[in-house]
Amino acid sequence: MPRRTQNNDSNSQQIRIQYYRSFIACPEKHKSIVRSLGLRKLNQIVERPDTEAMRGAVAKVPHLLRIVE
Repeated sequence: MPRRTQNNDSNSQQIRIQYYRSFIACPEKHKSIVRSLGLRKLNQIVERPDTEAMRGAVAKVPHLLRIVE
């Protein structure tokens, strides 16, 4: 089975996701969504590919995450 290669085109779109509100007292599912995006600390910003899946994950927890333009 061939290995998957990552597409690292310089012109591929990226979105910046900010973790701006604590997930204390949120359901475990919300915590796992935030962690799965690679966010660990408050006000941390990560860059992820601009795909439907990433935007959907942010849309699941709009009270915790925001997309920074």
